[in-house]
Amino acid sequence: MVNFGFVSKDDTSDDDLFYRQPRLVLHIDSGFINSLQEVYRRFLKADMRVLDLMSSWVSHLPEEIKFAKVVGHGMNNVELAANPRLDEFFVQNLNKDAKLPAADSTYDAVLNTVSIQYLENATAVLKEAYRVIKPGGVAIISFSNRMFPTKAVSLWTEREEEQRPELVRQYLVAAGFQEIEIVQRQASALGWLFQQGDPFYCLIARKT
Repeated sequence: MVNFGFVSKDDTSDDDLFYRQPRLVLHIDSGFINSLQEVYRRFLKADMRVLDLMSSWVSHLPEEIKFAKVVGHGMNNVELAANPRLDEFFVQNLNKDAKLPAADSTYDAVLNTVSIQYLENATAVLKEAYRVIKPGGVAIISFSNRMFPTKAVSLWTEREEEQRPELVRQYLVAAGFQEIEIVQRQASALGWLFQQGDPFYCLIARKT
């Protein structure tokens, strides 16, 4: 079992300072986004209430799905305000306060996209996600091999890429989730220069 208490990282400066400057850029490529939207189409339905944790100026939700409500969370007010899929949002440093401002069983789904590696106590945050998800709802955690390495926790950076889905699975199990499915697609060659696209990893966990 992983020692979830060991969460050192290279940059221990205040996260609020690091994320103060808006970053209105995409952190993953189109192949990753397409794979993520395929997963969303499988598990997210119209009229769901969705919480997008550690969001930004884009949520990658399929345009054709109309949700009852999408609430975004993040660290930068400018980024969240620019996200057209959010009905409302809040700014909160989950490394300081993991408690989510929502009642039990509020959401049908909680999402986390390419950000799980920055949580100093991922299990505590995912326990909160479990609490606010309705019975039968899902958590969808996706990530690639990109990151701000100085802000990623040692539990992440000390593991090889192919070991990280198992780490996230252990996070989810420790938080109480069941029926965990792992979807992954390795990077593929793109174009005549044979550049590699972003690998895609996604865990879907059900609250039963």
